[in-house]
Amino acid sequence: MVIFIIFFLLGLVIGSFLNVVIFRLNTQKTFGGRSICLSCQKEICWYDLVPVFSFCFLSGRCRHCKTKISWQYPLVEFVMGLVFLLLFLKFEYVFYVDPIAFAFTYGYYATMFALLMVITVYDIRHKIIPDALSLLFGTLAFAGVFTFSEFMFNVHIPSLYEFAGVLLALPFAFFWLVSKGRWMGFGDAKLTLGLGLLLGLSFGLSAVVLAFWIGAVVGILLIMLQKIKGLKSEIPFAPFLVLGTFISFILELNLFSIY
Repeated sequence: MVIFIIFFLLGLVIGSFLNVVIFRLNTQKTFGGRSICLSCQKEICWYDLVPVFSFCFLSGRCRHCKTKISWQYPLVEFVMGLVFLLLFLKFEYVFYVDPIAFAFTYGYYATMFALLMVITVYDIRHKIIPDALSLLFGTLAFAGVFTFSEFMFNVHIPSLYEFAGVLLALPFAFFWLVSKGRWMGFGDAKLTLGLGLLLGLSFGLSAVVLAFWIGAVVGILLIMLQKIKGLKSEIPFAPFLVLGTFISFILELNLFSIY
């Protein structure tokens, strides 16, 4: 039980750092230095930076100017806590049998899903996936084909089939080309290229289909809200792709029995 709490808390801390990355990415600010309130510009004390708990203790407001703090902070922290915990549960048996293999495996996939978290939230906020993040994720996913097999650390020479996941990006590129960006952004195609390398063809296809299903449900709900309350919302597709990827990865979901 204690080990579960440790990995959950580790995820909270990483989530706190990811918030800094998300807010400062593509700005003049560096990822280091003291955190400040975006409204009053005052430095935030360390005891007001405790993930999730400080937000609750301060009732979601800055200690100095009482401006509301974005819900993004505790949500990203809490979700990353869950992600790190679920990743540990997935590889728990390796932790006790081969700690070195666990360290490489857990560290790699924790890094990949941390990157996907940044991509998700940044895309929700700005409706764009930075090329630098897609390139970094794709490069790490490509390296993972040589260093992981069936989601376990295993340095090897991959077969051509292990690269078949890249085919998942073709429909997205086609939709982008035909619609001239109206149906699908080219950033989704670049992201799917990395996701295909990360999951492989079978799990990757399941992730994409799951993303469309979840996106359809959310889309219907948004249409209903628009009619009832007159709300206008635009949600990018990358968050659904990432959610589908995580579910497919954790459950090793193979909807079409492709091997």
